[in-house]
Amino acid sequence: MKIAILTSGILPVPAVQGGAVENLVDFYLEYNDQHQLHDITVYSVWHPDVEQHPARHSRANHYIYIEVDSWWAKLKKRILLLTRGKGYYHYTIEYYLHEAMKHLCRQHYDIIILENRPGYAIRLKDKTTAKLVFHLHNDLLNSTTRQATQIYESAFRIITVSDYIAGRVRSINPACTKTITVHNGIDLQKFSVGQQTNNPDSFTLLFSGRVTKEKGIMELIDAMLQLSAYPDIRLLVVGSSFYGNANNENTFFKTLQDKASTLNDRLTFTGFIPYEQMPRYVQAADVAVIPSVWDDPFPTTVLEAQAMGKPIISTRRGGIPEEVTGENAILLETDENFVDNLAAAILDLYEHPEKRKQMAAASLKHSRLFDKETYAKNFLAAIENIG
Repeated sequence: MKIAILTSGILPVPAVQGGAVENLVDFYLEYNDQHQLHDITVYSVWHPDVEQHPARHSRANHYIYIEVDSWWAKLKKRILLLTRGKGYYHYTIEYYLHEAMKHLCRQHYDIIILENRPGYAIRLKDKTTAKLVFHLHNDLLNSTTRQATQIYESAFRIITVSDYIAGRVRSINPACTKTITVHNGIDLQKFSVGQQTNNPDSFTLLFSGRVTKEKGIMELIDAMLQLSAYPDIRLLVVGSSFYGNANNENTFFKTLQDKASTLNDRLTFTGFIPYEQMPRYVQAADVAVIPSVWDDPFPTTVLEAQAMGKPIISTRRGGIPEEVTGENAILLETDENFVDNLAAAILDLYEHPEKRKQMAAASLKHSRLFDKETYAKNFLAAIENIG
């Protein structure tokens, strides 16, 4: 089949600036290149680092880039905003879609995959004969979504990253049969257990991901403050408020720093770390903590920690329970006792190394269900026979 992919319009593909969605697109593109299954064209925002990326040598996958940050592009974005008015998304994303459609609508595609942008369907449904496939990584299509019914009915298939997200889509139509769950995967070779780098004189917790309110980092720091009598318990915070961006001007991050100031060397903020460097940070930890206080759809940080044999402390939110078992993870409710229970869970694993060892083994075993090849195979199988 001849397939087009419309990305989020923010980060480039290949994922030279990171991004969970972009990495997952890379995985199924890599699988497609290896097996020569489809002719796929990716419409992506441009970034200088994509120029020499080896993925661009693929015979099966092709890349068309749209410049959104040049002075000329910025001028055209403003003109588009003034002439067309406010669109479904931020005007920068609408500009990306506008430019992509100039090329896309002159081609014949069997399928157009909308990566986490179901609202693109509003513009596309009358402009192409291709069947629209939504790949939903977040809770972006439910009964409360603007123009929900119109968007839902324009999709031929909806692929969701978790049963949780699938359930949200079915709030529009409980009898829905076009929604299917394909769980995310990761590169198990990259995130594999290597030589231990842990400091035997300390106990290190790892928080990785976006340093934002919904990820529960504030509550984790509160739990650390409760554990001030245990100086060996340390927290490594890997990430920033947005992919590749500094935290300097972020008010929430400054609040975090102020709250954490008394922790001194028990807390380290690394800032943004490129994805290829993440395994060594995960390896350095004793326990991974993913304290999401929102309905996290299916965070890959959980999968990465599992793959490197880490016990996990997380929450019973969103798709997280679909990623772990009771043998390798402690899942907490995000109620009024959350911080107290989070501190207690950390202390429990700190004081029971044998329990950590058992949970680590369970993580390794369970991680085999989420390799990138299985994800890519299942994703591409979900669009078979619909062209």
